[in-house]
Amino acid sequence: MAVALNTLVEEADRYLASAKIADYCPNGLQVEGRPQVMRIVSGVTASQALLDAAVEAKADLVLVHHGYFWKGENPCITGMKQRRLKTLLKHDISLLSYHLPLDLHPEVGNNVQLARQLDITVEGPLDPDNLKVVGLVGSLAEPMSPRDFARRVQEVMGREPLLIEGSEMIRRIGWCTGGGQGYIDQAVLAGVDLYLSGEASEQTFHSARENDISFIAAGHHATERYGVQALGDYLARRFALEHIFIDCPNPI
Repeated sequence: MAVALNTLVEEADRYLASAKIADYCPNGLQVEGRPQVMRIVSGVTASQALLDAAVEAKADLVLVHHGYFWKGENPCITGMKQRRLKTLLKHDISLLSYHLPLDLHPEVGNNVQLARQLDITVEGPLDPDNLKVVGLVGSLAEPMSPRDFARRVQEVMGREPLLIEGSEMIRRIGWCTGGGQGYIDQAVLAGVDLYLSGEASEQTFHSARENDISFIAAGHHATERYGVQALGDYLARRFALEHIFIDCPNPI
């Protein structure tokens, strides 16, 4: 079956409530392709590698978490940006992208989906008084050592995470996928035993050490693979479409 591109985009916008969420990139349809959609290819980032794979897979639409036209970037269509857009336009493929709306969503969001992968029970926002903080807090069914939890993360992510090990067993966890390492201070205030994000900064080490909590950096790309898959599956079910997730490995 096929669905009109406008119908699919309207449903995705509605489902993610994207118009209500301030962001530093446009959410929704970023590049318009053919008017009917039968096959969706999803991936974390609209890189050239993903676009080439989407062309090979005969996609009508590419769905991503990291799209284009970020605030403050050079608006000129040259170099890498020209090649990416040329690929989409030449093959009449649409690009649909959701950033913060996909981090925040309570069903298909990156943070909720990562919790399901790691068997964390979601309890609420990382900072209830500041909804701009997109992280969550939750708990494990049973306490475990930081190293045992890091092994669980490695099994799920398929890559060895960076672990800064605190002195305590862990049960209460805070997390934010992607580049959420800056929320470690909110995690400390929330009283977690371990904070997990995709990336780490130099100061993250000191915050973890001096506050005696464990910290894991599991990879920006790796922690954000699950939301876009879940959204693609939702749209495929909703409109009886074909959905293919393509993972383009990224060690960052």
